[in-house]
This record gives sequence, C-alpha cells and structure tokens, in this order.
Amino acid sequence: MNDITINTQSSIRIEDNGKVIYFDPFQIEEETHDADIVFITHDHYDHFSKEDYEKVSNENTIFVLPKSIHEGFDGFAILLNPNDKTKIMDYIVEAYPAYNRFKPFHPKSKKYLGYKVYLSNYSIYVCGDTDFIPELKNMACNILFVPIGGKFTMDYKEAAKLTNTIEPKIVIPIHYGSIVGSEEDFDKFSKLIKNEIKVIKKLWYVKYHIFLLKITNKCLYFEKHML
Repeated sequence: MNDITINTQSSIRIEDNGKVIYFDPFQIEEETHDADIVFITHDHYDHFSKEDYEKVSNENTIFVLPKSIHEGFDGFAILLNPNDKTKIMDYIVEAYPAYNRFKPFHPKSKKYLGYKVYLSNYSIYVCGDTDFIPELKNMACNILFVPIGGKFTMDYKEAAKLTNTIEPKIVIPIHYGSIVGSEEDFDKFSKLIKNEIKVIKKLWYVKYHIFLLKITNKCLYFEKHML
C-alpha cells in the first residue's frame, strides 16, 4: 500500500497509474504541485485549506467540490451534489452525503460529501466528516477511509460498526490523534473489526519533543513534529 499516504487528519494522497489524487490536503509541508485531481469533502478549515491545496495543485489540476461550498473557491471546479455520478479523467466518481445525525457540526442541509472513486485496480470510499448514516449501509468498496476520532464525526465504535457493515477488503482509519481523538483509538477500533478485514495504519504521530541546542552562551529551543 505504498501508493497511499496520509499526511494528517483526512489529508490523503494516492498514486494510481501515473496519476496523483488528493483528498482534503492539510498541513502540507512541501510544495509538490503534483496533483492531477483534488477532492474536497467540505469547507471546514482542516479539509478546505487554500494554503495547502495551492501547495499540491498546478494549472492542470482538476478540483472536485460539493456544490454547496463553491463560493469559497476561487477558480474552476467540478461541483457535485450527493448522489451525483460523473467521470473525471479515467475515473468514475460517485458522491455520497456526509453529515451528522444528532450533532450540529455537519448538517445534512449543507450537502457535504464523501467520494467513491473507481481507481485502476480497486475502488475506494473516502467518508468525509460523517456519522454512520443510512445512505452508507449498502456501500461497497475495496478500501474504506473512515474517521474514528469522534466529536465531529463517528467515534471508533461507530466507525467499526460501519466498517463491519460495508466489509471492505481493507480499512484505513483517518481523522484521529491530532485535532480530535487519540492515537489509542486505532487500537480500540482494530479490536472491533472482523478478522477478514485488514486494518492498515497510515496515520502516525510522534509526540512533540523539545531539543536544547547550546550556542556559545545562548540557548535555542525548537520543536520537532513528525508524521
């Protein structure tokens, strides 16, 4: 699975048959400008970051957004509503709703999205920020990217229930360990998953460390954060 990397939160990068696809680029350190397609699930700062999508995009990049947030984007984009289906480059893309059932953070009326994408050799579903909603009960995909951090999305228990219902071949947990949730959520989630589903950890955090560097009579402090 070296063609898939998770930067942080729900910031996903996938290489497929010579193409580079991003979902919700966030806290991008280097300017790569290598994106062929950038998918945005909704307009919260950790998913719709202009500073970050500009680091990965170039003049030929195709952006895909929920139609409901297009006013926040300066440029051309393919705009989708829940239940829309389209073809982008060589990929079939299906848009699904993403919302909270009883929490106020992602109202259904906002028409935020999750994306199912048929890649060259497998299909993926990126949930976006959502709970286990009825529209996902009949989802079928090879690889599932599911938020497990709770508060703004489903927690690890609800995410495990969704995963076991969908039964993908592989599940990759996202959206935990930084802004919401803890690193331990991964282990708790993994223990609840059916044996035939492979759980892969792509989101790694190393705690902040303070290093002390002495230069003559002065001290320089700096932080190191590795993902």
